[in-house]
Amino acid sequence: MASTSTKTSSSSSNHPHKYDVFLSFRGGDTRTNFVDHLYAGLVANGFHTFRDDEQLERGGEISSQLLDAIEESHIFLVVFSENYADSRWCLNELLDIINSTEFARDKSRIVLPIFYHVNPSDVRHQSGSYATRYTSPVEDADEDEVAIIENWKNALTAAANLSGYHVDPNTSEAQVLEEIISHISSCIDSVPLHVGTHLVGVDIHLNEIMNLMSIKSKDVLMVGICGLGGVGKSTMVKAIYNELSYQFKSKSFLDRVGDVCKGHHDLLDLQKQLFCDISPRGKRKISTLAEGINVLKNVLCHEKVLLVIDDVNYKEQLENLAGGHDWFAEGSRIFITSRDKSLLVRHKVDELYELPQLNWDQALELFSWHAFDRRHPYDDFSKLSNRFVQYCQGLPLALKTLGSFLFKMQPDEWESELSKLDEEPNMEILDVLKVSLNGLQDTHKAIFLDIACFFKGKYKDFIIKILDGCGFHAESGIRFLKNRCLLTISNGKVGMHNLIQQLGHKIVRDEGLKNKGMRSRLWDHKDVLDVLKKRTV
Repeated sequence: MASTSTKTSSSSSNHPHKYDVFLSFRGGDTRTNFVDHLYAGLVANGFHTFRDDEQLERGGEISSQLLDAIEESHIFLVVFSENYADSRWCLNELLDIINSTEFARDKSRIVLPIFYHVNPSDVRHQSGSYATRYTSPVEDADEDEVAIIENWKNALTAAANLSGYHVDPNTSEAQVLEEIISHISSCIDSVPLHVGTHLVGVDIHLNEIMNLMSIKSKDVLMVGICGLGGVGKSTMVKAIYNELSYQFKSKSFLDRVGDVCKGHHDLLDLQKQLFCDISPRGKRKISTLAEGINVLKNVLCHEKVLLVIDDVNYKEQLENLAGGHDWFAEGSRIFITSRDKSLLVRHKVDELYELPQLNWDQALELFSWHAFDRRHPYDDFSKLSNRFVQYCQGLPLALKTLGSFLFKMQPDEWESELSKLDEEPNMEILDVLKVSLNGLQDTHKAIFLDIACFFKGKYKDFIIKILDGCGFHAESGIRFLKNRCLLTISNGKVGMHNLIQQLGHKIVRDEGLKNKGMRSRLWDHKDVLDVLKKRTV
């Protein structure tokens, strides 16, 4: 019968699983050697381990107790040995493991294959010792038997396509055991990042980004994610990190780099953090940025890593944290977010994903969760909700901020807040959007303000003709602002998010709060008349 270790790891309390490890193997092949040593190592390191042995069971059917153990386990170690595919029990157990992890919402449940003196290709393609009566149906097999065999074959292929460990006769088993236990320790000790609640639309973009990359590929892959401030780039990369982190022993998430990195010493601290994350036992000190570059290159090139660098706004930050593809070992995945599309292009990312605003249905759902704590608005708030959603134009930051602010308010209060938004936009939202203007040259800022105040929705060629007449290099400036996600170009017309436009309006209004004549631009006819009458311009 199956046995379990009696010692519970301290880390097991960090996740809801009863067992840290589920150990699946063919007893006759490995019970008295490799698996015994592996099991002893797991127990010695405090991992609560369920050990199953098909030779100690009767028949080929999986018991309900064993199914419960599979559902309650975190990591599955499947030891593929020479006679594994000769066992109906082993194949049924593997099928249950694959099905349990493939359809589970908890992506932290991991299958880790170990190929013990067998070729992974034989497992993947059911060749060699894996071409057995259970993987090669006889001619007179009935439909049910053929279907079962097909399921077993699919499970073998799926497991063999996962990253794992190959133990051949010339391999040091002690070294492999140490690597496996270290890998498990890293997975169990890794706490998922908090992404948030009501992640409307995130799963769609997550799938699209996952399709941009191939986990099976051995190439180094850099993915850049850009978009307007508040559109959800940080949320997106946290979800990506949680989705992929279990596949990487070495990983690091550098959060809000643009906010953290205000100077030379801050960037040096980020280098130290990255080194510590990737090499927690490393003793090397980093005193200068130049030294940090060499130290990081030396560490990163020896092991595949998952690295997220969030909210980059200067080229220097990338040069000192992830200089190029040659810094990284095969299989590494690097995700970089920025409001500056051109920065990601210049860094030669392999894929560039521009995160869009939410569509209407998604925006209304996200707003409703925060305003009503339910998926849809109440009937008497429906029209008001639509007006707020229209105002936010699919920007998640605005939808969440305004929805939370309006929570528990009455309809007349909603009307009052809506009427104020044009003149007094929400500062929490504008403060986030204002970061997009950091580092703009005076010319670029002037072009931005002119478009916000006068030219939104006008044809690009018309705007360029007007602004060039004022001494601006408008073609270059518009391209720069578009790369900063501050402008859009559609059908030849220049567009701008409503809230970005409001930011531009506020910047100009603040130039003369009491005296409108001190403002650099006047676009409201009432303000123009007031200034002319009072002769304050």
